[in-house]
Amino acid sequence: MKKQKETQNDFEKTIDGAEESQQVANQPFVKQLITKWRLKFNFWKWLAIGLVAVLAILQFFDINAIIHPRFGNFQKQQQLVEQSDNNQIADAASVNLEQAVLPVNGAVLPVVWGDLGKQMAEYGVIDSQKFEALYASRGGLDENTKKLLYNFGNGRLIINQQNSGIILNLLWAFGLANKNQILEKGPITDPQYGGASGFASTGGWSLAKGKAMDHYSKYALITLTSQQQALVEKVSQNIYRPCCGNSTYFPDCNHGMAMLGLLELMAAQGVLEQQMYKVALQVNAYWFPDTYLTIAKYFQKRGVSWDKVDSKEALGASYSSASGYRQVLSKLNQWQKNRVAAAGFKKF
Repeated sequence: MKKQKETQNDFEKTIDGAEESQQVANQPFVKQLITKWRLKFNFWKWLAIGLVAVLAILQFFDINAIIHPRFGNFQKQQQLVEQSDNNQIADAASVNLEQAVLPVNGAVLPVVWGDLGKQMAEYGVIDSQKFEALYASRGGLDENTKKLLYNFGNGRLIINQQNSGIILNLLWAFGLANKNQILEKGPITDPQYGGASGFASTGGWSLAKGKAMDHYSKYALITLTSQQQALVEKVSQNIYRPCCGNSTYFPDCNHGMAMLGLLELMAAQGVLEQQMYKVALQVNAYWFPDTYLTIAKYFQKRGVSWDKVDSKEALGASYSSASGYRQVLSKLNQWQKNRVAAAGFKKF
């Protein structure tokens, strides 16, 4: 009975407490506090829901965001970073292009040299003493060059950036001395030029015993068939050089005479026409490195990589003659100006 009475008293106290709480809650000040608490609770609740949603999105999507401040020198710094990146990309592309045009390891030419150097030294086309004296101030002839000049049984010629000048002189001597109809009946003999002796390719050859014309088209170092001769005449008319406006068919300079000699060797050793153009382009590139790097850049701008360039086209007058190269260079310069102008416009 006593326990029941205590329970009833507790119940009455609870009812009284609830009534008091309700009365307190009905006070204006308390209502404001409850409202503020509810607002705060809702804020944190929705913030938590938002964070959970963001984490869920990041699980399924890659989101890259870049924040750019609107003050300071950020824009200028960003431009410098982009310019640096572009320069690095350009430098890498330049290295790759140079390797394509001028392979560091050189190029093996499809012609066996044999004892041609020895024969020309014996005939006096090359005065070995003059030849060695020419290179004495440059460190002298290396062993490979001495073999080409004095030995039997030489294999295929190899041209690279280091020996391109020596290969040029050896082929120049060969082209000058080997008996060929182009030298005897071609445009170089036209009377309007006063004979063949007044050109750089003839009068400029000072490494012979006696005068250069004493050896001009004189020795049957190799003999071409009529088909091989026709091939040389055809191909030579399609190969130009940046130092002048003439084709190899008119070999009025050392590069022209050397290229003629190379074409004769290739024809005599069974090299096909298309390969002759390819080899000639590679050799011209070593003889005129800056020129052909520029031509390669021109083709690259047109979307053609150097290994896809048509060799015959690149060797033609539109690219490889002096006037053709000037046009190529002019177009490249104009592209560069347009690019700079477009970049300046972009800044604004």
